[in-house]
Amino acid sequence: MTSALWDLARRARQATSDRELGFLLVNDSLTLVPFRQAALWLEDEGVWTLSGVVQVDANVPYVQWLDLVARHLHALGYEAGQAFTAADLPAELASQWAHWWPEHAIWLGSSAKGLSGAGIFLRDIPWTDEEKVDLQEWAEVWWHAFSAMHRPKMVRFSAWRQACSRLLLWQDGLVWWRQRRLQIGIALLAALLWPVQLTVLSPGELVPAHPTVVRAPLDGVIDVFHVQPNQLIKSEQALFSFDEIVIQSKLDVSLQALATAETDYRQTSQMALTDMKSKTQLGLLVGKVEERRAEIEYLQEQLTRARVLAPRAGVVLMDDPSEWIGKPVSTGERILRIAALDDVEIEAWVSLADAISLSPGDAVTLYLSASPLSPVSAKLRYMSHEAVQRPDGSYAYRVRALLNSPTSHRVGLKGTAKLQGGWVPLSYWVLRRPWATVRAYLGF
Repeated sequence: MTSALWDLARRARQATSDRELGFLLVNDSLTLVPFRQAALWLEDEGVWTLSGVVQVDANVPYVQWLDLVARHLHALGYEAGQAFTAADLPAELASQWAHWWPEHAIWLGSSAKGLSGAGIFLRDIPWTDEEKVDLQEWAEVWWHAFSAMHRPKMVRFSAWRQACSRLLLWQDGLVWWRQRRLQIGIALLAALLWPVQLTVLSPGELVPAHPTVVRAPLDGVIDVFHVQPNQLIKSEQALFSFDEIVIQSKLDVSLQALATAETDYRQTSQMALTDMKSKTQLGLLVGKVEERRAEIEYLQEQLTRARVLAPRAGVVLMDDPSEWIGKPVSTGERILRIAALDDVEIEAWVSLADAISLSPGDAVTLYLSASPLSPVSAKLRYMSHEAVQRPDGSYAYRVRALLNSPTSHRVGLKGTAKLQGGWVPLSYWVLRRPWATVRAYLGF
């Protein structure tokens, strides 16, 4: 073995990447034998390295022609160290030889297991037997180092097929229970049957668990709001007031009507002492007086109810109060809600496609958009039996979950809720949605 071959072998062992090895083969092999051009071709990736070129462009005509030549020679089963000329190629390939290459070439095919390719060296004079031996020895050393460092790119279907075929190839000399294909099959079956927890994701929100709804106590127009959204209030604190002008004016009219009715009653009662006809009208006048008094009591009660007080302490949940001022409302119309700070739970909406079997007590986790690193844990309280139409027009099942511990997050924060159901095989977890889609379109 020559000193040049020793030096190349040492540099191949010290190479740190497959690209460095490729450069070493097509450029530095010149210290071993003289040549004019060299190329490295891999079956799965095409032309990989060219002498004197930093990066190979697969779209140039020379590279495409070189790839066709290499695949033709590889299909003929050329051996390492076998020389060839244009006469060994088909006419359509040989016609371009003189344009790209010198007269003589040598094929240095791969001797590494599982790696198919060749190094091609070209020059103007024939290859001697001594040079063929040196190149063949160098190619064996180089392919051994390259196969240990190169990780092929799976860019073609044939590459994937060959890799799978090599992986599932029957190994001679091993008993059947130690064959790789059997081990892979058992591992794949175990993975498909591996139990995982069935989970679904749905939009969720922190909502009050038992809010107190404040409704309009009478028909009228709201005049002023005494509280603001998210304000902490005390019990019996003023919330909002209706316009009292109409009620007060009716009350004033009723008071005057009562005074008139009482005056008529007194005059008639005095005349009844001497006039029998006036005595018969006393009962009618007493009824009018009582009617006016009842009307006044009703208006006074309405005037008292025109100023709405908070039935409990808590936080005010409502929209912009300016939208309510001057707006006519009807009796029983909801104005706002009052919720306790620690009375919070999770509300989620499970879509029809994700309606898995859930039971009370199943784990629910809410990942808030405003605080994704602080999830809120809860347990399922109930899931509605019927789908409800949401504001966006879609139908979903309402889910409520009780928090496991108090949270500092405020009511109204939204996020993504993860609902955990029962345990199922991994194959069911993967194929549940695709199989449901196929059945919806094909009916089986």
